[in-house]
Order: sequence, then C-alpha cells, then structure tokens
Amino acid sequence: MTKKLLTFVFILLLMIAACLGFLGYQGYIRYQREIEKLPIQEAVKAYTEKEDYVTFEQIDEDFVNAVIAVEDKRFFTRKGYDLIALVRALWHNIRYKDLVEGGSTISEQIAKNLYLEGYVDGLEEKAAEIFLMFDLERHFSKKELFALYANMNYYGDGYWGIAQACEGYYGLKPDELSLAKAAILAGIPNAPAIYQLSDGYQYAKERQAWVLQTMLNNEMITESEMEEALKEDVKPIEK
Repeated sequence: MTKKLLTFVFILLLMIAACLGFLGYQGYIRYQREIEKLPIQEAVKAYTEKEDYVTFEQIDEDFVNAVIAVEDKRFFTRKGYDLIALVRALWHNIRYKDLVEGGSTISEQIAKNLYLEGYVDGLEEKAAEIFLMFDLERHFSKKELFALYANMNYYGDGYWGIAQACEGYYGLKPDELSLAKAAILAGIPNAPAIYQLSDGYQYAKERQAWVLQTMLNNEMITESEMEEALKEDVKPIEK
C-alpha cells in the first residue's frame, strides 16, 4: 500500500512539474512577444520623458517608506520574486476581510502596468509578468524603479503620477509632503475609485491609518509620530 501511495505521489508531482514547466514556457513566449513589440527601455522611456516626471531624489522620504511598508517591504534588499510577500498579503486580506495588501512586488506591478494592461488574467500571464520583472530589475536600479512606480500610479480624481497628486490635492511638490499627507497618498493607488479624496476622504483616512500602523510595525516611524499624523488635517485644498 505504501509503495502504491509513493508511486501515486511521485506521478502527481511529475504532472504538477510538467504543468508548471508548460506554463512557464508559455509565459516566456508571451514575455518575448511583448518585448519584441516594445523593448523594456522604450516602455519605460514613455514615462520618464513626461514633463512632470520626478526622480527618486525628488520624492519625500516618508512617502517612499509608506509605499515600501504596504506594498513591498523588502523591495530595496530583495531580488526577484517574493513568495513571502504573497503569503503575507493573503493572510492580511483574510484577516481584515478586505483587500488591504497586494501580493505582487513593486517590480511586478510595473511590469503589469507596462505590458499587461494593469492586470494579470491567468497563470500564463503571471509567468510573463515574472519574466518582465526580472528584465526590469536587470536594466534599472531599485531607486529608478521606485520612481517609475510612483510616477505611473493613478491617485484618483484625474491625477496620474505622484507630482500631479501632490500638486492637485495639496499644492505641493513631491518632496514637500508631511508624514500624514505622504501616508494618505501612498494608500490611494490600492483602490483609487474608493480612496480618491474628492468623495472618498473617510475611506482614505482609514487606509491612511493602516499605512501608518504598518510603518510603525516596520519601525519606520514612532508611535508619537503616528499619533500626530493621524491628527493632521489632510483634506485637499479648495479650488
């Protein structure tokens, strides 16, 4: 009986490996097709040549930390795929019964936005996304990728990119944000239609609290800094 069970398990593992290999191959073919149509450097240049594009050095440190805390806390130290982040995101979403955290790395999200119309539909596209992610990390530094991510995100209310969001909501530049404003803007791209400040301010404040708590948990801020940030009025300026 044990021998039959081991044989069954072995065959099952072979079948799983074969399926994963096939999906990986299909994903690689999709990846090759995408970069033949539009090389990585050209896809990125479409953003970096925009008039309102800002570099990593022009972005407030609190905003950087806020995004890293909730999106990809090992972004600057890890290379490639982050299985731990995927498992953690699933646990947090189940625990809070809401989509509070994504499982993709920042580099994966960039790949998805550049080539896969912002979402992944099936395992083949997920494999292609991973190949694209490795390509991005091979050609660009983590600081360059973070800046690209911040500049390509949608922040609701018609604001694309961190420069437009800072100016549109607060009349500020990306390096002039307070901790409170940095945390609220970092939370919006998770669900812009819900968190945009024109009609989702209360939801955005709840998301801000989550961002600040995550920053505290990761020792990026102190408890007193979090409490002060939560008290700050971060309603958008009137136009």
